Amino acid sequence: LEFLKYNFKNEGYDVTIANNGKSAIEIAKKYNPDLILLDVMMPGLDGMEICLKLRELPQFTDTIIVFLTARNEDYSEVAGFEVGADDYITKPVRPKVILARVKSILKRRNKSNKSNLDFKRLKINIEKREVFIDKAKINLPKKEFNILYLLALEPEKVFNREEIYHKIWGEKVIVGDRTLDVHIRKLRKKIGNDFIKTSKGIGYSFHSE
Repeated sequence: LEFLKYNFKNEGYDVTIANNGKSAIEIAKKYNPDLILLDVMMPGLDGMEICLKLRELPQFTDTIIVFLTARNEDYSEVAGFEVGADDYITKPVRPKVILARVKSILKRRNKSNKSNLDFKRLKINIEKREVFIDKAKINLPKKEFNILYLLALEPEKVFNREEIYHKIWGEKVIVGDRTLDVHIRKLRKKIGNDFIKTSKGIGYSFHSE
């Protein structure tokens, strides 16, 4: 805790720490932070339980919650997204890596609050749900638009398949294994093959050039 607190403060962040699950909830209620970093394994309540309890409270509906997890812990990305996590970071913790990830997550959230994403050839208007390629308007169905917008919020980040399924379809909707691939294929036919890259065995990412 002190190690992370020191590194975050050095980067100009205001940081408050908690030593167990119960106090984490109380501190979160008191300070209403922009981002909550939770260890999966914690004394008292574990990270999963804390995340679930926080998401039940209206003030934490849009708060960014990120998990820290060791590779050998009994944990899956799907389980984390199902209780409301926005992202996860694998231990061991390296200061430069974790700071870069947090900065990227906060940047993505700031972008998501904007009505427009403007790249060199592609423009997205979230309010009107419009997409333009080289100034030509492209009509996209709801799911295709949502997938493109999700990927474009953080260019070059590889979104794994489970994360995309959770954010686009929701945890209660059962979809086939190839459903995402079909939507990506249709999306590429309409906007071109240059914008969405495939990371084999992992997922997809957006590239503006």
